[in-house]
Amino acid sequence: MGCDRLLPGLFFGLHSPAAGLPCIAGLWIAILLTIVAFFQVAPLAGWLMVPYLLRVTFASGLNFTIWRLNG
Repeated sequence: MGCDRLLPGLFFGLHSPAAGLPCIAGLWIAILLTIVAFFQVAPLAGWLMVPYLLRVTFASGLNFTIWRLNG
């Protein structure tokens, strides 16, 4: 199961933003490595992945903030 499908279960199902942080960090790294690989083959493909990385970056910030505020 991919982390993009596992994360909602960790965050909402277990009510644990802390459990979601390592998962979303791994997803972010995987997206970044995919973008780098895509740029080497077809730059347009790399640029088309950038919004996905931005969305996951925003979600990571939200997850981290919720975790910090709830202790």
